[in-house]
Amino acid sequence: MAERLKRSGLVGELSAEFAGTMILILFGCGVVAQVVAGGALTTPPGGLGNHDSIAWAWGLGVTLGVYVAARLSGAHLNPAVTVALATFKGFPWSKVAPYALAQTAGAFVAALLVRWNYTEALAKADPTHTIKTQGVFSTLPANGNPNLPVSDWGAFRDQIIGTAILLLLILAVTDLLNTPPGANLAPFIVGLIVVAIGMAWGTNAGYAINPARDFGPRLASFFTGYGGAWRDQYGHLYFWVPIVGPLIGGLLGAGLYKFFIGRFLPTAEPEPPGRVPAPDES
Repeated sequence: MAERLKRSGLVGELSAEFAGTMILILFGCGVVAQVVAGGALTTPPGGLGNHDSIAWAWGLGVTLGVYVAARLSGAHLNPAVTVALATFKGFPWSKVAPYALAQTAGAFVAALLVRWNYTEALAKADPTHTIKTQGVFSTLPANGNPNLPVSDWGAFRDQIIGTAILLLLILAVTDLLNTPPGANLAPFIVGLIVVAIGMAWGTNAGYAINPARDFGPRLASFFTGYGGAWRDQYGHLYFWVPIVGPLIGGLLGAGLYKFFIGRFLPTAEPEPPGRVPAPDES
């Protein structure tokens, strides 16, 4: 097994990042399409889910995507995670751009599949493919709600905070020197983190907290009829917010974990004499 993993090299890692992110987006964009487009056509409207079902499906998508990719690549599934790990955990900087491209490509392909599968529902609910259903694929300030006047800068602030929370907690539950989940439960806990962020921090900007999650589907929607994909409901260029905000937030969250927790944890040193048999003891 070790030799096979070694032979797979970067190609195997990128393949895993592509597949894991694709799984994430298939469930994430899929549930939003069901709730927004399908739900708009039920009687009464809203009969196919709500914000809670969206939060749970996104979290489960993360869990399943991590289980798919973790053995080969570590299952970053998010450029903000990759950049933070390169900055604070020794992940090779030479792999950062390839990982981000693979993640974005996986998100793009998954969004195309969701767009194709929900063609009829999207066309019926929003025939001209406007901001009304753009949120199926990419995020918007206040989720496109004109009654909540969140500006682009307010959404930018939100993305920094949300992604900082994400990275701080990811480092906490994956740090072997801390108290990580046992029995291979870390992917499940990371999924719960995303559920919690969605339920607590989903109002102002739709909790993208992942540049690939937003840009890949945004690009897919643009190529399939959403001409306004790059702008928000105010007509402002918005696509940069869920890219730059999470990258900054990820660095902030990882830095906070290292400052408040990581530097105080015991190092992985050999047990002192008397705790384990010395090498020459039988």
